[in-house]
Amino acid sequence: MEARLGYLAYAHEIANALLKRQQAEASVAARFKIVEGAVSMVEDALEKLSRKQIIELDEGQKATMVSNLMVIWCSDKEATPVLNTGTLHQ
Repeated sequence: MEARLGYLAYAHEIANALLKRQQAEASVAARFKIVEGAVSMVEDALEKLSRKQIIELDEGQKATMVSNLMVIWCSDKEATPVLNTGTLHQ
């Protein structure tokens, strides 16, 4: 005696749940790569600015720069440029 499955399918609810899980895992993996790349770029930017003596930043300014760059590079929306017409030290 022998039995073979000719067709196997999940119930609609289970298939949707499995798809959502797969999409969530892919999204988390992609975000992890994005953050990893952004951190690397921030480190590189700070190191190059310091090495080339383009600008000297105190710890607060570095923190602001890191925060701004991380938001820009990790966001899923395009950044809107802002022109500073005054001084950074107000």
